[in-house]
Amino acid sequence: MDRHQVLLTANSRERVRGQGRSMGSRAGDILRTEGPTAARIVVTSAVAWQVAEWLGADQPPVYAAVVPLVALRGDPVTALATALQRVLGVIAGVAIGIIVLNVLHPSTIALALVVALGLGTGMVLRAGGPLNVQVAVSSLLVFASTSPDGYAVHRLWETGAGAAVTILVSPLLWPPDPRRTLTSLSHESRMHLVQGLTGTVAVLGTDPITARANVAAVTGHTDAIHNCAVRANEAERTIRFNPLRRRHRDAVERLAHGIKAAGRLAPHLTTLAAEAAAFTGRKDLVPVLADARRYLPALAASTTQVITGALGTGEPEPALSSARDLIAAYVRVDSRPAAVALRRPFQQILDQLDPHHPA
Repeated sequence: MDRHQVLLTANSRERVRGQGRSMGSRAGDILRTEGPTAARIVVTSAVAWQVAEWLGADQPPVYAAVVPLVALRGDPVTALATALQRVLGVIAGVAIGIIVLNVLHPSTIALALVVALGLGTGMVLRAGGPLNVQVAVSSLLVFASTSPDGYAVHRLWETGAGAAVTILVSPLLWPPDPRRTLTSLSHESRMHLVQGLTGTVAVLGTDPITARANVAAVTGHTDAIHNCAVRANEAERTIRFNPLRRRHRDAVERLAHGIKAAGRLAPHLTTLAAEAAAFTGRKDLVPVLADARRYLPALAASTTQVITGALGTGEPEPALSSARDLIAAYVRVDSRPAAVALRRPFQQILDQLDPHHPA
């Protein structure tokens, strides 16, 4: 085997090892993300089953154990709403099924009537969520039972027991840590703000293709920032129904406030990128862009420090003063409309992050 073949073989082995490590890393990430939820479902289902047996179930209490499978998610608010939706759906669905069977024999017409009534009722019994199809499902299951009345009794009380266990027990089992989640989201949102800002400054006066590509990159950053804000709202909600995390309430509120502030700053990144793309390549603006390349890098650096302080450490004042001095110096050098347009996003960002600036 010559040296070239040896290198190819070594590279192939390294790729295989790399793929193996990558798959192992993905499996580990999935386990860390989904493992607590799966464990929460297993324990809650087992507790619901046992509670139903203690309450006198004379047959396997499957309906009690099913509720955690359907209701439990990472968000306790979702679990509460889903459990409530399921209980309401079962009660209404069983009632509809029994009423229809007392009037009509099982038939295509009866089936269509049950589904229609179930879906119509599910539109009302949403419990804050989407269409409650549980009503129609429970109505149809009455048809499948040889003893509708007995089925109704078992289904109702077992579902109620399962929902009660889910609501009471699930928040205590491996509860999600909103502070940790929000800390990560806060860092991510700041990173995207800074990258969008500095990336646009770096492409000023380069070429139109690069400037337009930067607009797409900044759009990606702003989308990521808005996604962080949405996830922050979800994480913040979990603290309300999480008795084991109540002591973190102040930290959670502070972090969530910073992430939402980042979302409000995101449009200024888009404006700056669009202005840079519109001005790049124009011969009449070469002097303006030359001045911008001298002043905006330092201004972007100071604004980055303001962002980090206001959305992270909570101490933006020193960097704010420096950034405003840089804007003032830039104004004295160039007051042309294009320069004003390039400065405006920085000014708006600083105004929004200045605790003493009027809203």
